[in-house]
Amino acid sequence: MKYDKLNKTTLYYDCHFKDYLTQEDVVLDGLDCNKDLKNTYWIMQDFMAAIQNKDVKQIIHLLNSEQTVGKQMYQTLLTFKHNYTGVLNGISSNYSNGCLEDVNRKIKQIERTAYGYNNFRHLLIRIRLEENLVKEKEPNNYFLVA
Repeated sequence: MKYDKLNKTTLYYDCHFKDYLTQEDVVLDGLDCNKDLKNTYWIMQDFMAAIQNKDVKQIIHLLNSEQTVGKQMYQTLLTFKHNYTGVLNGISSNYSNGCLEDVNRKIKQIERTAYGYNNFRHLLIRIRLEENLVKEKEPNNYFLVA
C-alpha cells in the first residue's frame, strides 16, 4: 500500500503489539526493525511516486542510489539498470502495451483450458471465436417445421 494511503488517524487494536495503533504506526514500527527493509520500503515508495508523476530525473536518481536494500529490490534495480533506456522511455511515453498483454493473456488462457491443440489452425479459430472476430455458424433449423 502506498504510504500516502495509510490511515494515520484511526486507531485500532493490534493483537501483536497489544496496543491501539494506526496503520502508519504499525508500518513505521516494522520498518524500525531492519535498516535494509526501511531503505527498500522508502525506495519503492519513491519509485511508485516517480512513475506516477513521470519524473525521469527522480528515477535516474533512484537507480544510481547507493543505499543498501533487500535482495529482491537489489535484483529489480539491476534489471532496471540493465534496461535503462527502455525504463526511461516507458516512463516518459504516453503509450502502453496493456492491450497487447491482454491478448497474450487470453491466448495463454485458451491454451491452458484446452490442454494444448494438436492443430495450429484450431487454435487460431478458437482465438478468433473468443475475440468475436468470427461468428459461430447458426444451427440448422430444418427440423423445426411447424
